[in-house]
Amino acid sequence: MFAGLALLAGLGGALAQDGKDAATEGKAPVLKLELNRLEPAGDACRTYLLVDNSRGPALKSLKVDLFAFDTEGVAQKRLAVELGPVQDRKTMVRLFDFPALACPKIGRVLLNDVLACEGGEASRESCLERIETESKTSATFVR
Repeated sequence: MFAGLALLAGLGGALAQDGKDAATEGKAPVLKLELNRLEPAGDACRTYLLVDNSRGPALKSLKVDLFAFDTEGVAQKRLAVELGPVQDRKTMVRLFDFPALACPKIGRVLLNDVLACEGGEASRESCLERIETESKTSATFVR
């Protein structure tokens, strides 16, 4: 009786493990970009971008194309930002400035595209698919 229960328990664990692998198989780990803070820096808006790669492989380069829109929804500034290198299973903060743009005027930041993504089997397309955006600021951050 006990041997049968042990066998069933082991089989149940194996089935649960197989189900878990199937659910995650083929799906790349999420790379989260969070617009964390905006602060004035002279006539520019200093931007703190949290790069959360806590579940993914290292990237030698991750260059993104960003657009800042004003509170009326009109595109104001375009900026190419190198976020790499991005270490595997690491979270970091990258700073950059939107020149000649006051922070209160920024209503939305758009991740327009991934310009470069290098490391392992990464490609521009696969990196873009992995990225999820969020914001802790008054401006939204979308892809």
